[in-house]
Amino acid sequence: MVEADSAAIAEAKKKAAAEEKAKLPKPYNDKENAEAKIAELVKIAKKENKNIILQAGGNWCIWCLRFNNYVQTTPELKEIIDQNYLYYHLNYSPENKNVKVFAKYGNPGEKFGYPVFIVLDKDGKQIHTQDSAVLEEGKGYSLEKVKEFFNAWKPKG
Repeated sequence: MVEADSAAIAEAKKKAAAEEKAKLPKPYNDKENAEAKIAELVKIAKKENKNIILQAGGNWCIWCLRFNNYVQTTPELKEIIDQNYLYYHLNYSPENKNVKVFAKYGNPGEKFGYPVFIVLDKDGKQIHTQDSAVLEEGKGYSLEKVKEFFNAWKPKG
């Protein structure tokens, strides 16, 4: 009986996750040339004196979608991002693994999983890699920890 219960619980969790995933915005584009897009962002970042956050992951990743949604719907976080960063969703999926781009940044997904954040300065130089697990709290993210991360890597001066 216990096995049947745990299978039913697992199935219910899977269904709930699929329903949640279906409702969340899908910010990753597996057709986009990430290398060209990042080069374009570096040009803009120089002009606007902003840093760049690459949120690496994919539309298949519930935590990637949760983080994106959290930032977009939390005015305090959105304000920090809008003022200090250009934000890009760097796709990693079976359709497009962006092998060259990920290699350039040390393949952080292999070490940390997804999402993983790569912070670039306005010149496109990698200045930080952030494991998202340390930003989690319960079934979501910690406002204080995420704010601390964003504030720690914004442009100086």
